[in-house]
Amino acid sequence: MNLPQTRRPVDCAFPVALFMLLVACGPRPVASDARAIGDGIFERDVDVPMRDGVRLRADVMRPAGHAPFPTLVYRTPYDKEQERREQTTFARALERGYAVVVQDVRGRYASEGEFRPYQQEGQDGFDTIEWAAAQDWSSGAVGTFGLSYPGAVQWLAAVENPPHLKAMVPAMTFASHENFIYAHGPFDMSWIEWAWNDIAPDRRARGHLTGPSNHDEAVAAWSNEGPRMQSVLPLDDMDALRDVAPFYYEWLRHPPEDPWWDWADLHPKYGKTQAAVFNLSGWYDEGYGPEGATSNFRGLVAARHGQVAGVALLLGPWVHGVKETASTAAGERRFAHNAKIDYDGLVLDWMDHHLRGVAVGSGSPVRYYVMGADIWREALDWPPAAVRTSFYLRQAAPGKTGVLARSFKGHGSSAFVSDPGHPVSNKYEDLGAHDYRELALRKDVLTFDSGPLAADTEVTGPIDAEVFVSCTCRDLDLWVRLYDVAPDGAAWNLMSPGPEVMRASYRDKEKGRQLLQPGRIYEIDVHGPMTSNLFKQGHQIRVQVFGSFFPDFSRNLQTGQSERTAAGFHKATIRIHHDRLHPSHVVLPIMAGP
Repeated sequence: MNLPQTRRPVDCAFPVALFMLLVACGPRPVASDARAIGDGIFERDVDVPMRDGVRLRADVMRPAGHAPFPTLVYRTPYDKEQERREQTTFARALERGYAVVVQDVRGRYASEGEFRPYQQEGQDGFDTIEWAAAQDWSSGAVGTFGLSYPGAVQWLAAVENPPHLKAMVPAMTFASHENFIYAHGPFDMSWIEWAWNDIAPDRRARGHLTGPSNHDEAVAAWSNEGPRMQSVLPLDDMDALRDVAPFYYEWLRHPPEDPWWDWADLHPKYGKTQAAVFNLSGWYDEGYGPEGATSNFRGLVAARHGQVAGVALLLGPWVHGVKETASTAAGERRFAHNAKIDYDGLVLDWMDHHLRGVAVGSGSPVRYYVMGADIWREALDWPPAAVRTSFYLRQAAPGKTGVLARSFKGHGSSAFVSDPGHPVSNKYEDLGAHDYRELALRKDVLTFDSGPLAADTEVTGPIDAEVFVSCTCRDLDLWVRLYDVAPDGAAWNLMSPGPEVMRASYRDKEKGRQLLQPGRIYEIDVHGPMTSNLFKQGHQIRVQVFGSFFPDFSRNLQTGQSERTAAGFHKATIRIHHDRLHPSHVVLPIMAGP
């Protein structure tokens, strides 16, 4: 239930030092509801003061025994009461002797203030962590955990360097807006569905606005409203979210190169936290997930001068979600029983070690699941050592499969027509592995296949593409996707869409946006994809090249104008060059055999 706001935010912030003093020495907030639960104490809607006077509300669970207790903080925009009903980690943490704070973030459900996704979470997270540490039931050692948005808030708070944050488990989350809000240029259209289904209902309920006022109603309406909303050009002409998700339009006002986004880029900030960090993602997570987990792991290790103590990375064969880590399926692909993990146990074991000093067995800091082989491997670093092997693109045409070969014997070029009015579309709404064999029949897709493999071939690590492109256009999106083709013709994607695209005008981001000269050949590099997959003997490696993937990501108008603010588009011929001077190829990290 939403509570009325009983206190308006003040207009000015007060110093962090003063906030810390008030948290430590001021009167304890009075919970609106406190009762015993089994062997613990439960308090609902405890006021947590922020530095600007806004009160966020949290449910607090703590053991009934003698305080103080190590404390875990979980912050969510998805309704703390719903989270408590669905997540099992809270009860298990209580059983292990932790106090747990479950909080609605600013502007959501029971908490006061205005919701501005992610932007507000650094300072609010800092203030909440330090508030928790100052409570008489807390030992002062605080850990954070959560997945997706509750994973992102941990990072945004951690780089503010709250003194009492000792450990965190940010799962399936981001490293930078460049592969989160955008994907190396194109806008991630899934934010529209997220805003409609997950954010707008509470906003309507709080503001007494018309339209779906709960998640189930929003999901039911999306089947009709969603395609219409996604099809609008320019993107900021779509009006359905203006009253309920104004942040969508604010994001669109800031292209990916805008310094406004600096608050959402973790890369230069890893040295600002000394917390122990367990990074977790899945190969079929949202596109930003594997890149986020691996970049954050590597960034932390680099900031700590190569020290891996207190840093870990786990990559499994999962789609996005906590429950999905206990599944053996990702879309239509099935894995062995060992694909499952005990997410709660993993989180709490990490906290036991870093908040309570409980000894744990020594192991490698990196563990990853090899799909196809159905085995876990360990490594001391990411990526593991591999042989970087080039596979060259040879002559293809729409509907006619070209060759993907280790030896370079290319000549000429291959071309297709990209039409933003009829983009390459993704017929699968859910994440995970799917059979994309039908894409090879499209007239706007180029397909390159290796021959049947003579032996099992493991590919583990980052995948690069260096493609030489010309176009009868001022800009284009270059998609380079990798598939595992089974002997029956099924073409399985190895990751969720997003990492495999580069907008040509952002080919050198340090120089800013640069439009193309029609007919001129440019090298476009794609560095985002990664996987761990065993291509079995008799399977083929497939690479496809195309110019859009809708409605997952926004369409490049190919005129040089942005789809954020313009609607007119241009059908164009995109040519992939693979001659001696322009050897277009992909680079796969091939693991040595046993």
